[in-house]
Amino acid sequence: MKKIAVIGAGISGLFIANLFKKKSDYQIIVYEKNSSINLEEGYGIQLSVNSIKLLNQIEFYKFQNEKKFNPDKINFYSIKSSEKICDLNISDFNSEDCKYTTLRRADLISFLKKDLDSLIKTNHSISYIDQKNQKIKLTFENNETFECDYLIVSDGVFSKSKNLISNNPSHPRYNNTLAIRGMMSNYSKIDYKNISLFLGPDFHHVIYPVNPNGDLNFIAIMKYNLSPDEQKNYSLFNNENFIKRILDNVPLEMKEFLNEIKELKIFPVFVSNNFFKTKNNNIHFIGDAFFAFPPSFAQGASQSIEGAYELFKSIENNTENNFLKNRVNKTKMVNNRSRFNQFIFHLSNPITTFFRNILLKGLVKNKRFLKNYLGKIYR
Repeated sequence: MKKIAVIGAGISGLFIANLFKKKSDYQIIVYEKNSSINLEEGYGIQLSVNSIKLLNQIEFYKFQNEKKFNPDKINFYSIKSSEKICDLNISDFNSEDCKYTTLRRADLISFLKKDLDSLIKTNHSISYIDQKNQKIKLTFENNETFECDYLIVSDGVFSKSKNLISNNPSHPRYNNTLAIRGMMSNYSKIDYKNISLFLGPDFHHVIYPVNPNGDLNFIAIMKYNLSPDEQKNYSLFNNENFIKRILDNVPLEMKEFLNEIKELKIFPVFVSNNFFKTKNNNIHFIGDAFFAFPPSFAQGASQSIEGAYELFKSIENNTENNFLKNRVNKTKMVNNRSRFNQFIFHLSNPITTFFRNILLKGLVKNKRFLKNYLGKIYR
């Protein structure tokens, strides 16, 4: 029996643990540094059909309908004028069993962990990884050790495990943007049955339902320069004066939304520069530990699920050498689209904005373009 250790109990780590749990040839254990898995935050995520298809393999189709939503389209608006530019019918990529889905991240985590409680060890922060021998030996800060055949790292964009594995790991970089997120409820001025995307100069925000009860997720991305010291100062983002300074910089047209937002938080966006490969073929990275995208294509969670599934199949079929190559190719495609989206969403020149809007109106109805731009990602 092969022993597999997973570092990090996020979406990708829990999903791959569910997949291996079904296989009697593997013993799987998940290590989480925190004392518990946070199920309180209500922030939303979007899951395109590529990830729903994979989640259905662990019976996501049985997940409660009152805790998820299936929007049909994305409405594009101008922040400046509040006028609707166009809409994109994302339901065109749906099948009967796999539909574009929005929900609270905590609800997805709760679903993923429900059959794994005996396999998750909390309060286990990794302190040393010995990869010199055929087996991989893990040592934790509580002095507990574990020896495994495979190590799967899913401990986020600031992966501690990378630093332990290599003296020269790839470090994330600040994306020169801040994310403002929160929740809204029963806001009558928004299309609460679909995704609303507002485009503005150096700023865009998205509002979408996370269930049928009128609960809405709010996420805004704002261009903002931080000094190196500010980027490292995590307490800064809990400072009331700093938060007020940030909110004073949002477009005036968005001020009315701010009064409706609950659980508002601001955090810097960090993205990956490149890919990290170990010399040990039995150590793999998934989720944000593998690569963190700009949040402008709503593919973070879906790609975490997709990458975890690809790694599961490659280990099961003993084709691990192909995993990195295939995942890098798909990741580059998603990353390029994410960066391009952010550039297009944040245009500020009135002339380029005018022509962007005309182009958008045509592209959202162009089936050939949508099949290439979205279809290659969603399917």
